Amino acid sequence: MLILIVSFLILMIIGLPVAVAMAGSSLLFIFVSGSVPDVVVAQRMISGVESFPLLAVPFFILAGNLMNIAGITGRIYDFAVALVGWMRGGLGHVNIIGSVIFSGMSGTAIADAAGLGSIEIKAMQDHGYDTEFAVGVTAASATLGPIIPPSLPFVIYGMMANVSIGALFVAGILPGIFMTALMMLTVAYFARKNNWGSDVAFDWKRLGGATLEILIVLAFPLGVWLLVERGVSPNLATLGAFVLLLALDWKFNFSAVMALMTPVILIGGMTMGWFTPTEAAVAAVIWALFLGLVRYRSMTLKNLVKASFDTIETTASVLFIVTAASIFAWLLTTTQAAQALTAWILSITSEKWVFLLLANLLILFVGCFIDTTAAITILVPILLPLVLKLGIDPVHFGLIMTLNLMVGLLHPPLGMVLFVLARISKLSVERTTVAILPWLIPLMLALIAITYIPSITLWLPKYFDMIK
Repeated sequence: MLILIVSFLILMIIGLPVAVAMAGSSLLFIFVSGSVPDVVVAQRMISGVESFPLLAVPFFILAGNLMNIAGITGRIYDFAVALVGWMRGGLGHVNIIGSVIFSGMSGTAIADAAGLGSIEIKAMQDHGYDTEFAVGVTAASATLGPIIPPSLPFVIYGMMANVSIGALFVAGILPGIFMTALMMLTVAYFARKNNWGSDVAFDWKRLGGATLEILIVLAFPLGVWLLVERGVSPNLATLGAFVLLLALDWKFNFSAVMALMTPVILIGGMTMGWFTPTEAAVAAVIWALFLGLVRYRSMTLKNLVKASFDTIETTASVLFIVTAASIFAWLLTTTQAAQALTAWILSITSEKWVFLLLANLLILFVGCFIDTTAAITILVPILLPLVLKLGIDPVHFGLIMTLNLMVGLLHPPLGMVLFVLARISKLSVERTTVAILPWLIPLMLALIAITYIPSITLWLPKYFDMIK
């Protein structure tokens, strides 16, 4: 166990990628110990990626890339400006609302930061906002990507913890809304402190148009439900409502109704049992292709090829991490490291709230140094036995782990969102880090609330009978 952990830390310190460090330390342990047959390495690598839920990973990545190249991000931004741009500190609120909407499409914080972030930061700079403030609010709002469904980290966690991915998706809705409210309150505080005004003039027509689009989107599931209550089959009711929605959108040329329908389609389809979370990822790709090729006609063959190759590159990177982490995690289990850590923590405390505090500190620390996928793959086998032993719901713990790791993406030395935003804003990593620091306050408040008020996470899944 000592060889495994120490060699992993040394390889990380000298700058090797986390996947290579995990694979290298695992191979060194196998070579030195001689207790594990070589064929086991291949078997564990294959079993690590031979999973139906993991199919969701490339499809959600592709859906996010397609949304970016189809110009959906620009439509989302314009919609958010119409909805909240008239408030004090308007573009700060626009930044957050735009991330909320895009979160229902991409499922990753990096896609949010890279896609909407480039538009948002430039617009805020053009309106006179400090670059540091623009970067800070963009970084904080990007953490909503994996909390509001769909979510790639939820897919990985659900696979590792043997937890319903659909339940995790639904569990992320209320925490996402709660985090959104905290971030908008933070923008309001800065606006009042710095005496900022609005960025666009208040216009009843513009606000009414945005509100109408929201009402149309909300009317879709309500209309389906009313038709089903009157005896219409769910499939026929949905088809009829969808055809009506398409006709209205083509007639009046709404700016964002079809984009706003993405989370409705995904969550509604999973809730009604039409497709699994993995199949929802395929549905997201089909919807993105429909918007880019048919509805908006903004997608070219060249852009489509680029999005496909970007998806292949990102997917290969993620799955390499999963394969390396599966070997590493298996060795941690077979060397009794997980059991030793469990016994040690239980010797310190058997109180649930104390364990959650220690787990938060551990995951926050790990998230600053290790990629999200690798961190989940390593930590779940170690912490899940304790979670179950102390009576903590694994769905609740999945939200806690994911939010901790999203905060880790904002920190050096390996915070990917930090580096993406530093490149977009042309700030140094040091200045970008300082810009993000004030936004850790609402994120930490959200983490504390989500950790110690389980109903924020579990009420909706229980309401839909997805968990007991």
